[in-house]
Amino acid sequence: MVRNKLSQLGAFLLLTALLSACGRPSGAGTSWTVRRSGGFPHLYGVTYGNGTFVAVGWDGTILTSRDGVKWTKRTSGTKSDLGDVTYGNGIFVAVGDFGTILTSPDGVNWTERVSGTENPLFGVTYGNGIFVAVGLNGTILTSWDGVKWTERVSGTDAWLWGVTYGNGTFVAVGYYGTILTSRDGVKWTKRTSGTKNHLVDVTYGNGTFVAVGGTILTSPDGVNWTERVSGTENPLFGVTYSNGTFVAVGTLGIILTSRDGVKWTKRVSGADAWLGGVTYGNGIFVAVGVLTILTSPDGVKWTKQVSGTKSPLTGVTYGNGTFVAVGRNGTILTSWDGVKWTKQVSGTDAWLWGVTYGNGLFVAVGLNGTILTSRDGVKWTKQFSGTENNLGGVTYGNGTFVAVGAVGTILTSRDGVKWTKQVSGTLAGLLGITYGNGTFVAVGWDGTILTSPDGVKWTRQFSGTENNLVGVTYGNGTFVVVGLDGTILTSPDGVKWTKQFSGTKNHLNGVTYGNGIFVAVGLNGTILTSPDGVKWTKQFSGTKNPLFDVTYGNGTFVAVGDGETILTSP
Repeated sequence: MVRNKLSQLGAFLLLTALLSACGRPSGAGTSWTVRRSGGFPHLYGVTYGNGTFVAVGWDGTILTSRDGVKWTKRTSGTKSDLGDVTYGNGIFVAVGDFGTILTSPDGVNWTERVSGTENPLFGVTYGNGIFVAVGLNGTILTSWDGVKWTERVSGTDAWLWGVTYGNGTFVAVGYYGTILTSRDGVKWTKRTSGTKNHLVDVTYGNGTFVAVGGTILTSPDGVNWTERVSGTENPLFGVTYSNGTFVAVGTLGIILTSRDGVKWTKRVSGADAWLGGVTYGNGIFVAVGVLTILTSPDGVKWTKQVSGTKSPLTGVTYGNGTFVAVGRNGTILTSWDGVKWTKQVSGTDAWLWGVTYGNGLFVAVGLNGTILTSRDGVKWTKQFSGTENNLGGVTYGNGTFVAVGAVGTILTSRDGVKWTKQVSGTLAGLLGITYGNGTFVAVGWDGTILTSPDGVKWTRQFSGTENNLVGVTYGNGTFVVVGLDGTILTSPDGVKWTKQFSGTKNHLNGVTYGNGIFVAVGLNGTILTSPDGVKWTKQFSGTKNPLFDVTYGNGTFVAVGDGETILTSP
């Protein structure tokens, strides 16, 4: 549940503060959540102490760094999501899901402690000689040494997300503008914040408390609070103070700085990932988030740090209870739920462009005629395609796999193992293919659309456009094709095509149908939905990364894209 700090918190904070502000209701394909795929995992909290940065996140992830640039993964001994970390009294303390509390003298060797609660813990701080942790349903725990913990009465059942210490006072913040203060961490008093916006984090500096979330509040004493103009509608998830500057971070890579907590300036982060935490140490600010670590010497100029792979994902499908995503350098990821993803060994470094499922088999296609097959998405076998042309798409229908690619390449197979080259009648590059209503439809360069009843005999159809067409699907009695410059075409039979108004000029790369709606994805994180393929609505994706493909399965839409971006809905 700690992953709520970005994903479920997004469902609360974004839906209440962001989506409501945009006047869009939630629903299937409407509310999107960024999911982890690889590289840096989701990181929620970061601190500095004893000459070391420590960042924590999903599945017990702990990273350490001496300089904020080079990061090393540590063994935490837990699979629980970790929501925050602090340093005090010579030890690091990390808190997370199921009441998890870990301590470490150096950030390297960690010991799990008994918290006495199973409630998720979202925030932790140190001050006045004690540690204070906060969490679900108003949970507050205190400890003198980080080892033995005592639960305190908070007087609220609101979720508490952040806590800090300053000016002789602990301040905890949470849902619906909840603010609590305490002199000793034991006895807590509820304060009037003047807002119903969720508050996610709080810090102290320059004689001022600053709380952030769906707004920014400041207070000289933790008792009297004033709402400030942030200059952004993006929710803020983390805030810190050091070197004479407040730094706040949040969705879509937003970073704000302020000298006094009153006047805020937006900075260029160079990232569009959700940022969940920020700290200062060793002369630099460090912000962490979804697959992202940023550093800055002054809070103004930010540099993205890199660890591990972040291959673009260009194809995704669902079958046999499993999502399979494919991409550059032979990347294959699998997931049961679209949330937690596992990297599989593909046996190739070829870029994989498309993947499908049919007849009990996954088939992935890609660069230089690469074709891979798998029964379970885990163990993959390379097949002989008989071509070195790049293959851009693959589908299954009418007992046949059909793969398409460069210079009009079309291959068919009954079993995914033995492939036969067919005559397409075109030299245009083919980028996408689907099957529906007894017909295969392939699309590609310069508005090319081909149809076939069996995958063998192909007929060129008039599309009415010269734009490259990239993705195609079938649902609700309608074929939908998407492509460059926001092109969307629909057809009841694959023969007669009508151009629809998409409302965007962004290139559209993929489209699917599920749960009664079409979903199209494209550049700049574009997501469009439609009940009929005719009227399209733009949805908030939470990313600016290009999205390359989308599928539906197990009650969930999954979209994939650059930087190993994976989004799910609902």
